[in-house]
Amino acid sequence: MKRLMSLLMSLVLLIGIGVPAFSADQDIVEIAVGNEDFSILVAALQKAELVGALQGEGPFTVFAPTNAAFEKLLASLGITAEDLLNHPQLKEVLLYHVVSGKVLSTDLSNGMTAPTLSGENIKVDLSSGVKINSSSVTTADVMATNGVIHIIDSVLVPSTFKLNPEPEVPATVVDIALSNSDFSILVAALQKADLVGALQGEGPFTVFAPTNAAFEKLLAALNISASDLLNQPDLAKVLLYHVVSGKVMSTDLSNGLEAATLNGEKVKFDLSSGVKVNQSGVTAADIEAGNGVIHVIDTVLVPQNFTYQAVEDHNDIPKTGSAGLTPFVIAGIMTLAGAGMMRKRMK
Repeated sequence: MKRLMSLLMSLVLLIGIGVPAFSADQDIVEIAVGNEDFSILVAALQKAELVGALQGEGPFTVFAPTNAAFEKLLASLGITAEDLLNHPQLKEVLLYHVVSGKVLSTDLSNGMTAPTLSGENIKVDLSSGVKINSSSVTTADVMATNGVIHIIDSVLVPSTFKLNPEPEVPATVVDIALSNSDFSILVAALQKADLVGALQGEGPFTVFAPTNAAFEKLLAALNISASDLLNQPDLAKVLLYHVVSGKVMSTDLSNGLEAATLNGEKVKFDLSSGVKVNQSGVTAADIEAGNGVIHVIDTVLVPQNFTYQAVEDHNDIPKTGSAGLTPFVIAGIMTLAGAGMMRKRMK
């Protein structure tokens, strides 16, 4: 039976209608680039930065979908070629079409499986023609200098592929701050207060994070500089007032609910018009990280046990050329220091 299949595949290569001619003195990528029917495959390989890998020594066995195969997939998923090329799992899909070693049609047997470079197996079905999973081989044994290509009529989709994968959750609340330019001062504050490690701890933490604008508003109200606030002896009390132990999501809130902060004082939630923490409005809720959650607020929370004291100006905030940036630096320190103290108390 195996010999018969080999003969049939050879006949397809020799006399099949529309079968393109290939040069055996080219590598796998060169063969794909030289055939316009593989333009989508080539674009995908370039996007996933796999061209260099498939031009390596190998040998590789590549099950190559045609443009028609890709178009069939796009139609079934209801997406464009651009959507597919920008999909975060594109590389995984492409590697699902590659097997290590040189596997010719004569090496196939019905029901055999082979591990792909994506980590998942593909399965061979010889009961009616030659199929890889449910995709038919239309041209087999296209020889290359670094392996072999088998042309298939459907894209192979690994079981782990998701059309709309859930966004990756940042590992820590620090990562959230780093990814948002409106928390640039928060990041600077973390570094100044030596709290980066604390907020990268296990948690969980619930942080009510004032924006840069929130701290600017506070500094204007107090008529002080960012340096004045940074050097306050009671700064930790303000920071701890922004942190609650545990992971408190917006769905956990109720009107009038009070929650103890790590400052020792409580914050109160008002849901009568939007969501407020004391008098501060929540502008973005439930920003999850692996070690907690952040709720962005528009006003700094000031505890009753905080007393402002006149201090010497140490010029702790580096000048950046932006007058509006200085007050922002404090936002980070206040929020982040609170989180660090929370972790200390949880131990």
